[in-house]
Amino acid sequence: MDLKTLENMPPWEWPEDAGALFLETLRNEQADEEDRLLAAELGGDYVVINDELAEALLAILLNGGESEALRAKAAISFGAALEQADIDEFDDPDDVPISEQTFHKIKATLRTLYTDPTVPMQVRRRILEVAVRAHEDWQADAVRAAYASDQEDWRLTAVFCMRFVRGFDAQIVESLGSSNPEIEYEAVCAAGNWQVDAAWRHIVALVTSEDTDKDLLLAAIEAAVYIRPKEAADVLGGLMDSDDEDIVEAVHEALAMAEGPWDEDDDDSGL
Repeated sequence: MDLKTLENMPPWEWPEDAGALFLETLRNEQADEEDRLLAAELGGDYVVINDELAEALLAILLNGGESEALRAKAAISFGAALEQADIDEFDDPDDVPISEQTFHKIKATLRTLYTDPTVPMQVRRRILEVAVRAHEDWQADAVRAAYASDQEDWRLTAVFCMRFVRGFDAQIVESLGSSNPEIEYEAVCAAGNWQVDAAWRHIVALVTSEDTDKDLLLAAIEAAVYIRPKEAADVLGGLMDSDDEDIVEAVHEALAMAEGPWDEDDDDSGL
């Protein structure tokens, strides 16, 4: 079975030797660049990532002789493992696909490379974007510096990271008005994640406009239910008649959330 076949299969249907194929491709510096890029992407999937694959990805990330694209892809591939390890804190090591030692090694490597000005910008951006999946104190200052950059790519990275790092409500609201649609999208996602109430009017405008890009609309639907769950039904109801099944499904999921745990604390008795 080849990489292209695996790319088009759900990860849970991959054969047992899928990880071995990714590992072999990553270690083979003579392999086709596109194959190694794909192996890096697939090798980070939660289904297969383990210490051995993590070490191969780290070797690529640390190797200045590898292409910027491959190093950047290797960095991003740590996302799922880092986030799960950060959430579980190794209370049950079997629930985390990498060891605690590897987890700390990845975090230390990411921080070291991020602070190295000789590392290409594209790679450093991806490093920051994945590092924030496992919280550390240095990240807030890094996000703040990225947001203050006069380079729009860095600002995009910063707003993406604001989904994961607290304390940037004002910057999130400011970014909602960006003329860059990618930055606006990331700001909508961040506003929903942190329930930024000051973003509500912008979210409503996106949901009720016929001109909103589909991906942005889907993000706004989800954000609406997080920011003001009790008002979400009134705002989202008009989308139930959409001809787009993805939009209708997103609204159903959002309204199910709004009607669920949010109502448990309601008390109309006045007691």
